[in-house]
Amino acid sequence: MRTGIVQQPLHGGQCPPWLFEKMKQLGAAIIQVIVYEYGTQEVLRRLANPLWFQTLGCVLGFDWHSSGLTTVVCGALKEGVRNKQGELGLFLAGGKGKTSRRTPLEISEAGEKYGLSNDLISLQRTSRMVAKVDSAAVQDGYQLYHHFFIFDRQGNWAVVQQGMNEINRYARRYHWLSQGLQSFVEDPHQAIAGLPTDGVLNLVSAQNQATRAASVELCYEKPEGIVKILNRIADKTKELTHSEQICLWDETPYPRLSLPSFHPIPRVNYLNKILYKLYEKPPGSYEGILEATGVGAGTLRALAMVAEVTHGAKTSYEDPVRYTFAHGGKDGFPFPVQRGDLEQSIQVLQEALERAKIGNTDKLTALRRLAHINKCKKQELKYFVRS
Repeated sequence: MRTGIVQQPLHGGQCPPWLFEKMKQLGAAIIQVIVYEYGTQEVLRRLANPLWFQTLGCVLGFDWHSSGLTTVVCGALKEGVRNKQGELGLFLAGGKGKTSRRTPLEISEAGEKYGLSNDLISLQRTSRMVAKVDSAAVQDGYQLYHHFFIFDRQGNWAVVQQGMNEINRYARRYHWLSQGLQSFVEDPHQAIAGLPTDGVLNLVSAQNQATRAASVELCYEKPEGIVKILNRIADKTKELTHSEQICLWDETPYPRLSLPSFHPIPRVNYLNKILYKLYEKPPGSYEGILEATGVGAGTLRALAMVAEVTHGAKTSYEDPVRYTFAHGGKDGFPFPVQRGDLEQSIQVLQEALERAKIGNTDKLTALRRLAHINKCKKQELKYFVRS
């Protein structure tokens, strides 16, 4: 998984309609060029790269330092290629707020409209699993409000999600990619971009494999025993100050429990119903626990706490989280959006695509050559500076 520090402060307001219209046109042209030159999988790989995604937002003229870059860029791409999805073989679903909850329905609608033969039910499950992981299994204090799902005819997919933290007023972005994904519950992210913090309960970390295994085992045990231990943890927590760390010892041969004091203890009364549901039909895997209806962050945290007491599965609290302008920025930084330059870029790309469709690839070839020359000049400059 890629890691890196990206600061995205929460910004209110809306994208100016005239800018969003240009973003739709330019974004659609860029996606078409990439599909034409490299195929749909390359689009998915690039969208799953947080640096490329951030750069795309800057090229389209949005603010580099705004949380809105994620939602507006995804919205512009979705609107821009809406009528070209069948031609491109690339399908975009989901979005911000209520739109995110329509993702499974939009996946099925795309399948019906374009006669897709891939497993749509599997793609819908993927959408739900990805959202569940980042909303419940990765407990980092960021509430998900954006879920964007992109897939192609072959069933390859990428996801861009974003959550907000209303306390520190920052956003965190989660990138997923089907290529190379081995498991939804062990280091599944392609990248997570945001500010690193302490005390993150990342239950899909490879370091928490024992916690996941113990949580599955606990589903076979009667809920009364789990509730009893949770009550002891809650009682012990009340005796400690905020700066202290819970160190619960028991006269029984249970190991030491070590948990940050600021992690809330789940409400036991609420958990009873969920624990009985898991006990009556044990899921058999951690993915099964995640998929169970009603299981959320509190249930997973409770199982992790009890797993540490009863099974000695010490839980890791390591945060999994570890950009150039071309046309200016919406708020005028580093300079106002240059409408003329933006329209020129759109026109060049659209003309290149039209020529390519009739067999004339001279402009696309020229663009590739220009990129190569620019890369060589940068390398020469680095060499000159070192010399």
